[in-house]
Amino acid sequence: IQPHLQRGQLIVLESTTYPGTTEELVLPILEQSGLHCPIANGSDAEDIATDFFLAFSPEREDPGNKQYGLAQIPKVVGGVNPPSGLAAVSLYAQIVARVVPVSTTRAAEMAKLLENIFRCVNIALVNELKQLSLRMGMDIWEVIDAAATKPFGFMPFYPGPGLGGHCIPIDPYYLSWKAREYDFATRFIELAGEVNTAMPYNVVEAIANALNHRQKALKGSRILVLGVAYKKDVDDLLESPTLKIMQLLIEHGARVDYNDPYFPQLHKMRHYDYSHMRSIDLTPANLAAFDCAVIATDHSSYDYQAIVEAAPLVVDTRNATRQIVRNRNKIVLC
Repeated sequence: IQPHLQRGQLIVLESTTYPGTTEELVLPILEQSGLHCPIANGSDAEDIATDFFLAFSPEREDPGNKQYGLAQIPKVVGGVNPPSGLAAVSLYAQIVARVVPVSTTRAAEMAKLLENIFRCVNIALVNELKQLSLRMGMDIWEVIDAAATKPFGFMPFYPGPGLGGHCIPIDPYYLSWKAREYDFATRFIELAGEVNTAMPYNVVEAIANALNHRQKALKGSRILVLGVAYKKDVDDLLESPTLKIMQLLIEHGARVDYNDPYFPQLHKMRHYDYSHMRSIDLTPANLAAFDCAVIATDHSSYDYQAIVEAAPLVVDTRNATRQIVRNRNKIVLC
């Protein structure tokens, strides 16, 4: 952008990043063009002269969510100076129903991180409580649903096999890194990361224990993993915890296959190479041939009753089988 920057242009950074990125990293690069955009805020700077406009407005999206599209999601906007903020507000007001201006780019950058850290920490909390509930012989999903009946002061989050996606597993660490400049330890973020990162290991341990109770060893067992996408009903593998679960199962000597309606074949990725693997058809005969089926992603298209009936053992990491009544002795929640 910098070589082609022209006077009066508006540049908006939308990528999630640490507070200060727009001012400390993007602005100096753009000003190498010879044009300038002064950092300023407050009512005294409303008429400050600027050669170009620079703002930050974080991307907000929820893949697979049909209720909230781009136009329905409020857009947070912060400018390097008031004219930049006003220019960005004017742009997004033509696209979205509501624009939320904040005083600085740093505030907008921090707002996005707060959103993602909020989810990361709360998911870690229910993941940890799930482990405790399993040990105490309780159903954490029942507990959460009961707590969610409180009409104030509670927001339900649900456990799973780990974190995945473009944002939640990664973005909180941007703030942890930046916090070190201020001699500040982001302990909640670090602890949440530890809990969530451990979840695939807990899943594999649960699979091994479930097989052991049926006089089978994990080594040599045939395991069918259901769902490799990082969340239900999307065709996205980024940071999917299922990929780690598959790696751990293979390392323990299991023979692993998968099924996912969104991924007929896998490919080589940064940390994993499953390019030799293709999705297995979910026929009763195929399911019966495996020692264990693991529900890692709860796609809506799965017939969970048929899966439970055909598979000798089902390890459910998403509570996808909650409505199943027959053959519940085959189901292990984890």
